Amino acid sequence: MATTPGTEVQHNEAASRYEILVDGQLAGVADYTVRGDTVVFPHTEIDPSRRGQGLGAVLVQGALDDVRPTGRKIVPSCWYVAQFVDENPAYADLLVT
Repeated sequence: MATTPGTEVQHNEAASRYEILVDGQLAGVADYTVRGDTVVFPHTEIDPSRRGQGLGAVLVQGALDDVRPTGRKIVPSCWYVAQFVDENPAYADLLVT
C-alpha cells in the first residue's frame, strides 16, 4: 500500500477501515462499508495535530489502491474522498456510474 517515509497505510478489515500510521502511531482513518460489489467511504479523519501534512491523500490513495484489484467500485460519500478522486483522475474508473 501507499507509503511515504515514516508512514504506512494498513487495512483493518475487522474495524472496516483503512488506517494511516506515522512512526507506528495511528494518525488517521478512512471508514468504509461494503455493499455487494461497492465500497462506500462515508468518513475520513486525520488527527488534528497531523493535519496539513498530506496524510489524508496518502491514506485515501492507499485505500483506493487496495480496492482496485478487487474489481469493486466506490461511492465517495466523504467529501475528502470525492475531492481526491476529482483531483486524481486515474482513480475515476473506480467510481460507481
